[in-house]
Amino acid sequence: MKSGRPRECVNDKPPRLSVLRLGHRRERDKRITSHLGLTARAFGADEVILAGEEDPGALETWNSVTSRFGGDFECRYEAKPLSWLRRFVQDSGDGEAGTLVHLTMYGEPLRKAIIKIDTSKPILVVVGGLATHNISIGNQPHSEVAALAVFLDSFVGPLDDAEHFAGGEIRVVPSADRKRVVTAADE
Repeated sequence: MKSGRPRECVNDKPPRLSVLRLGHRRERDKRITSHLGLTARAFGADEVILAGEEDPGALETWNSVTSRFGGDFECRYEAKPLSWLRRFVQDSGDGEAGTLVHLTMYGEPLRKAIIKIDTSKPILVVVGGLATHNISIGNQPHSEVAALAVFLDSFVGPLDDAEHFAGGEIRVVPSADRKRVVTAADE
């Protein structure tokens, strides 16, 4: 299984799944934003879009991890996120409207809301703003990175790491008792 995407995708073609990080502030948010992008990648998103203060360091981190560990993951900076969001909800790039998802402790419960998401069109998870689907990942204060991980695991499902992250220079081999990493040259 390449992506583990939602089981009910139209024509078995999963929607493009992107994550938009709104309001990034380089000094205050560098670790959390970096972790947000790494979580998006590890849990099956296709891309992360950074908005707020421009931060080449975050993009470099995400590109470096993708290059070393493999997979098809894109990242970019969006200077005008609100204009881009307005266009996305009208035309997500394929002539069809996109779906916006916002993860919050105030939204509709995850298990009830996730089944309402239209999997026939691209999906954008917005971190830091309201959207079409406001989904609660529990009703207690929590990390937006943790919320993204829970949502992606529920929406995308399990990933076949060997297939989804093919082409990397480094591969982690699961082990119950030690750290085991092999390079492409070792294999």
